[in-house]
Amino acid sequence: QVHLVETGGGLVQPGGSLRLSCVASGLNFRLHVMHWHRQAPGKERELVASITGGGVTNYTDSVKGRFTISRDNVWNRVYLQTNNLKPGDTATYYCGTNCKGRVYWGRGTQVTVSS
Repeated sequence: QVHLVETGGGLVQPGGSLRLSCVASGLNFRLHVMHWHRQAPGKERELVASITGGGVTNYTDSVKGRFTISRDNVWNRVYLQTNNLKPGDTATYYCGTNCKGRVYWGRGTQVTVSS
């Protein structure tokens, strides 16, 4: 059973930074694309960033230059470094992956950007 657990969210002022972490178990981690999504109240869940097992990354336009996704294939972790946060980044952030045709999500970690 694939299990994903996110940590690192919190309350931060505009312009601040947070490092989100996700630890994965139950899969051959290095073989899977990992991604971060987010969902704000009243909005659909959107893809923020993804990273292949070999480290190829992709970002949605609104976070390019501010967020960085990375992974550690030894410790089965994926990270999202978020810099220069804006109120519009406020959302619950989810770690996800597709394993054997099924999409798995963690429970999410809340990021709130407010002064």
